[in-house]
Order: sequence, then C-alpha cells, then structure tokens
Amino acid sequence: MAYDLSRLLVVAVSSRALFDLEWDARIYDRLGPESFREHRLQSEEELLEPGTAFQFVKGLLALNSVEDERVVEVIVVSRNDPDLGLNVTRSIEAHGLDISRVAYIGGEPIAPYLKAYKTDLFLSANVADVQVAIDAEIAAAVLYRPPVQSMAEMTELRIAFDADAVLFSEESEHIYRTQKLPAFLKHEAENARRVLPEGPLARLLMRLGAIQQARGKANTPIKLAVVTARNTPAHERVIRTLRAWGVTLDAAFFLGGIAKSEILKSFGAHIFFDDQEAHLAPAALDVPCALVPYRTDSVLRTPAQAPPEGAA
Repeated sequence: MAYDLSRLLVVAVSSRALFDLEWDARIYDRLGPESFREHRLQSEEELLEPGTAFQFVKGLLALNSVEDERVVEVIVVSRNDPDLGLNVTRSIEAHGLDISRVAYIGGEPIAPYLKAYKTDLFLSANVADVQVAIDAEIAAAVLYRPPVQSMAEMTELRIAFDADAVLFSEESEHIYRTQKLPAFLKHEAENARRVLPEGPLARLLMRLGAIQQARGKANTPIKLAVVTARNTPAHERVIRTLRAWGVTLDAAFFLGGIAKSEILKSFGAHIFFDDQEAHLAPAALDVPCALVPYRTDSVLRTPAQAPPEGAA
C-alpha cells in the first residue's frame, strides 16, 4: 500500500529555510551557477548550521515521538539537482532530524510538486516560490533570517499567528485600510457572531488544533497563540470564529497597536506568521519570523510591493 500523506500534517521546507545557506545563496547571486556548483561540491562534507525553520521543524517532528502514530511529515524541497544535495542529507542525519523524504526539482515549477505531496505548509527563503504557492492556494511563507540570539533547547513547540490576512481572510483588513479604525471596529462589533472567512493559514491552525485535541492539550507539546493588532470590541469575532473551527488557543494577545516584538519574545515563539513587514522586521531579531504574502490579485497588494526588507 502506498504511503498516505493525506492523513498527516505535511510541511515542505526548502534546504535554505532548514539550514543556514546564506553564503551559498550569495555565491550563486554574485558569481553564477558554475561557481555555486563548485562551492557546493567542495563543501559537501561540511555540517550545515541550523536555519530559520530548524527549531520549528524539530518541534514538529517531536510530535511523532509522543505516541507510536505518526502525525507529521516534513519534506525537504530543493531547487538544486540531486548531485548537489549530499551535504543537506548528511546534515539532516547529523542533526538527528527524522526526515527521509527529499525532492530535488532542478528548477522545475514548484507548485505542482507541493500539491502532489499534499502540502499543508511550504516554508522557503525564495520570495518567488512562496508567491507561486500562495497563488496556487497552498499555505506558504517567506522566512526572515535567523534571530540574532540562538534559542534555548525547546520543551514544547510555540507557534504564533497574526489574525487578519493570515488566519482570516483579507475582508476586515481591507475595511480597516480603506475606511479606518472606527469603521473597522463598528463592522467587527456588528458581525461579532458571524464566522470570519478562512485565510491562507487557517487550515494549518485547524490541523495543529486537531492534533492537540486528539492527544489532549496537556499531553501535546504545542502552544498556539494569536498575536494581533485587534483589540476590544474586535476580539469577540476572533474568539467565536476559532470556537467554530474547533480550535482552542493557549494564548491570545489583542494588542491594539502595541508592538508585537516584545510579546513574541516573551511568548518564546519558535515561529511567527504575519503579513506585514512592520511587525516582522523588529520581531525577527528575537524570534523566527515568516511573511505570508498576499495573492497576486489581492486587494491589499500594491503594484510596487517589493520583497520584505530583511527576508532571507
């Protein structure tokens, strides 16, 4: 019988997201593919250092050791050809990561492969690849560079999400941007009992919540939090929506304009998903951060929108 990925939480991660390959990327960008190939072949015996997604991936894989049943599958997806991937697989083994599936697509379009792997989340440092995934309705995010300070050894996986345009659709965010705060608060109060439409990472949160519920929150080493600029009375709709989705958060921070970075540092997030660089850039100094881009046809997207400053 074929291995059934549909029953698992599947996370696809690029090799540059999992490991620190920034020097390799610079060689490719500045010196070209031949110099890049030569460098990779010369350094294939070297152990790669952890990248931005490393702790998040390690925490996800630890969920498989809680019980005999496997609940998470992590797949490394690389744009390199197979000949350049030996130091990646050796580093996976050396770091003790339970990853046995690697895809080298050699520059092929990535979205069809992500769909073939039943991907629930794709993490990459490549802005273009993440945009293609988002446009194909695959949950995806662009990783910032690793935090300045290395994180302590984890005992539980802590994941933080922004609300609008990440967990929820762009509808309410669009009202805020076009009609300003009073209209936004009025709209959310009037619709407090109407479930918010799903955003790009909604299904990811639901799957994580389902793992918590199935094993019991006290026995599952995941902490889920929402960190949002919403405040009262706009908080009620968030709580009622998550209740309707069957998700019980471990923490929620309705900040009303307070900076997110200190809250995320205090929470100890192993990854934080947001749609705005203004929140991510300062937070990325202390916790791993990931930008969830808008679809190409989004009402929130401006024609001049550029890749995030500080993104890997």
